[in-house]
Amino acid sequence: MKTKVLMVCLGNICRSPLAEGILKSKVDPDKVYIDSAGTGGYHIGNPPDPRSINVANKYGIDISDQICRKLRPEDLDDFDIIYAMDKSNYTNILRLSNNAHHNNKVKLLLDEIDGTEKEVPDPYYDSINGFENVFQLIDEACTAIAKKLE
Repeated sequence: MKTKVLMVCLGNICRSPLAEGILKSKVDPDKVYIDSAGTGGYHIGNPPDPRSINVANKYGIDISDQICRKLRPEDLDDFDIIYAMDKSNYTNILRLSNNAHHNNKVKLLLDEIDGTEKEVPDPYYDSINGFENVFQLIDEACTAIAKKLE
């Protein structure tokens, strides 16, 4: 049976699509299923932000076929691990939860690494180096996650 991992940010156009694409590039797709969603429904049906697509392409990862979707209550049943990009996302995910089993599935992505940052910053309004910085943070965390999932 596949382990199912969900990456979650606010709009599902910047951070969580990158996390989905990066982790997919590091794991066996026959063993791990990865998806992403947003806690807000602002961009449902849209592709990821072009800046996320570009930074992923820079590292040989294509996320251009992803479609933004909103987090659903049933995701808490369907996924084994749910990674939030920041504390606000984490809190919003837990608002959909109605039991301790669901709560235990939810983690902050950067808790997987020993860095000083605990939240992946939202790069949406930081065009200078925000997307590159976010890619590097997520990549480091996804490397650690991939090792755990092996």
